Amino acid sequence: MRRLVGATGALLLAIGLTACTDPGAEPTTGDTGAVTWNDPAAKLDGVKLTVWAAQNSNTVPQQVIEGFQRATGASVQVVTIPDPYEQGVQTKVATGDKPDLAFWQPTASMLTAINAKTNLQPLTGAPWLGALDPALKDITGLLDGTRYAALVTSPAVEGVYYNKQVLAANGVTTPPKTFDALVDLARTLKGKGVTPFYEMGADRWATQWWVQVQLADAAKAGLWDRINTGQEKFTDTTVLNAVTRYDSLIKEGLFNKDIKTATFEDQGTALLAGKAAMVVQVNSFFGQLQAKADTATLNEKIGFFPIAPSGNVGTVIPDQSNALVAFRTGDDKREAAARQLLAYWMGPGYPDFVAGRNTVSLETAVANPAGVPQALLDVHAAVAGSAGSMQALAVANPDLYLNLADMIAGTMTPAQVTEATQKQFEQLAKAAGHLK
Repeated sequence: MRRLVGATGALLLAIGLTACTDPGAEPTTGDTGAVTWNDPAAKLDGVKLTVWAAQNSNTVPQQVIEGFQRATGASVQVVTIPDPYEQGVQTKVATGDKPDLAFWQPTASMLTAINAKTNLQPLTGAPWLGALDPALKDITGLLDGTRYAALVTSPAVEGVYYNKQVLAANGVTTPPKTFDALVDLARTLKGKGVTPFYEMGADRWATQWWVQVQLADAAKAGLWDRINTGQEKFTDTTVLNAVTRYDSLIKEGLFNKDIKTATFEDQGTALLAGKAAMVVQVNSFFGQLQAKADTATLNEKIGFFPIAPSGNVGTVIPDQSNALVAFRTGDDKREAAARQLLAYWMGPGYPDFVAGRNTVSLETAVANPAGVPQALLDVHAAVAGSAGSMQALAVANPDLYLNLADMIAGTMTPAQVTEATQKQFEQLAKAAGHLK
């Protein structure tokens, strides 16, 4: 991934996206009122829609789009935005370049970052909401009470994916129950010549999961509320200790030797092949594994467990592969068609979507496909009772992962990581009107 936006660039984007409007102001075009929803299969001959997606989400809508095009006559093009995806999208939107729909992280902070009240269509009264599992209906996608994002897959959870065969071959039949036990297991595996953990230092974006799972208990105890209000900082001991421990585990040799150059693709390949025992990742990682192996193989080889200092607690992080937003383009016909695509996706197209993706159903009347791998069911089960991630609970999301990647590369210390992260957090939070 290219580092498109550093701390200064992200701040400029935040200012650019909010320069013409107060992000806390009332919406200008009826966000609190109902919008019209076409019949999902209504004809749209001649209508062309564009969907922006990331590298790890660009194949997600394929089956839905094919069905929608057959039913409506519309034409839908998926455009892959290079990683880091969120910064790339923000850069384009800040210059006036907008798609009809885009995959987007549906948390309040990221909806604020894209200036949802100005740039996005409200999804008020969406026809599929009554079909959703009540526990998931309002878990994400809302900003100040208005819905801007449609959740299409189970919210991502940070946790440990592991190779069952590797652990079993080394006498491990029960996953560790705490983070300390996880580290103890890693040391045992290393002593037997096994690479305990695999990290993708070159692609960078997953580095933050190692810090955040260590913060799960603190998150439940109000860490992000304290950081949001300035009562606590990234530079204080809670976050600094988590960063320091991650750094120490790397220096201890518990990760792959090529950690600095390894990629997301390498990570999936290594875990499937048993070249490493465990990976700390989110749901999109399992999507990569599904592209590499069938369900039978995945059930045989891959397991999942959530982890936190106190026990098997997940950290929920609804990410861009979980949800879509519809943009205000100024073209009423295309805007209505974009809403119609979402209604088709979560309506008549939904059973085929979950079956085609072998993924967990979010709707009570649509059963999980028989082919959903057990690990994915375990991930979904971890959503209940999980802690909130930085992305879910912080009012601004600094580039912690980029700073951690610099630490892995040897150009930052843990203290410098937290200092840079705190500075950017304050800049972004102030630009969005959250801090004075």
